[in-house]
Amino acid sequence: MKNIIITLSVLSAFVFNIPSNQILDDSKSVIRPDSTITITISVVGDLMCHSPQFEYAKVGKDSFDFTPTYRNVKKYLESSDFTFGNLETVTAGRKNGGFTGYPFFNTPSEYLDALKSVGFDLLVTANNHSIDRSEKGVLLTIDELVKRDINYVGTYNSKTDRDSIRLYDIKGIKIAVLAYSYGTNGNVIPKGKDYLINLIDFNLIEHDIKTARSKGAELVLVHYHFGDEYIREPVKSQKDAVNKAIEFGADIIIGGHPHVLQPADFFKTVSGKLDTGFVAYSMGNFISNQRERFKDAGIIITINILKDLNRNKISINEVNFLPTWVFKGNTLNGKEYVILPATLQSDTTIDLSLTDLKKMNQAFQDTREIIKKYSANPKLKEIKEID
Repeated sequence: MKNIIITLSVLSAFVFNIPSNQILDDSKSVIRPDSTITITISVVGDLMCHSPQFEYAKVGKDSFDFTPTYRNVKKYLESSDFTFGNLETVTAGRKNGGFTGYPFFNTPSEYLDALKSVGFDLLVTANNHSIDRSEKGVLLTIDELVKRDINYVGTYNSKTDRDSIRLYDIKGIKIAVLAYSYGTNGNVIPKGKDYLINLIDFNLIEHDIKTARSKGAELVLVHYHFGDEYIREPVKSQKDAVNKAIEFGADIIIGGHPHVLQPADFFKTVSGKLDTGFVAYSMGNFISNQRERFKDAGIIITINILKDLNRNKISINEVNFLPTWVFKGNTLNGKEYVILPATLQSDTTIDLSLTDLKKMNQAFQDTREIIKKYSANPKLKEIKEID
């Protein structure tokens, strides 16, 4: 965990069995002598695990290593002050139906070890696969996240946990993160346990945003799992949900579920502290076994936020994006899935074929065109490289 302080709106952390980060104590806050604070928030799309992925990750009869997948993007993920993505699977253990891919996912817990090691601070757990191993799968996944000190949002182990707004103090800027899904693929949520997953309910979302503000959130980030799969522009239901979140006071809105990238845009906020908000309708797949054009392309979006302490104003300084593409095949290390960024100079373990190169470059170009389709704002720009 990077230097992030988490505060929850009800009780202390151990009560809801969440990562044991330092609890925010306002009485010990220190006034910074600097006139501005700058932070970076990085987000990726759907973190999937189809069965070929865990087969490739096997390093023993009952052990797995997913870390090599991220070797070329790790520096971008861990260099941000706060990094998150959508965990579109559960980690319910081999004893609960075995490890499986589509249509009912259950992934080895080592998958989370890899995400932790490359810099993920929080995982969104509200999506259509959250209940793939019923209530037990929800609870066991939360347990595995807690063991690794990874924060989670969107599924919960109790009503108290659900009602506890995730509020993060990132270098002096307080940001609330909320997450909701359109549904659970027909998997039944047990009666009386609606707290297990946040579904898209506008009354609930409005209440949560108001609660976050009352607890001191300076920015509110909403993650939606919504839309139609494989459609490269937002449908009406997505636009309606985004407009509702803006109306309720959301500042940043991130989407997932279509498994392909959709455009990003800026909007006028109603919160007052941040005059221009940002929405990315769908982040696409960051890692999966979906190999077709558009489905094999991903993106890292890094939002640079500046707080002027003298004016008590917050602004989005710029939004950087980095196109990525998933390689699947033989490397010097054996069979691997490897995420390749557009900035990559070389990976000596991979001998890309002409077909691979064509697919990769096509993916990068598709991403550049799609992400900027709705906005010519100069703040939205491609990352060229970082040190």
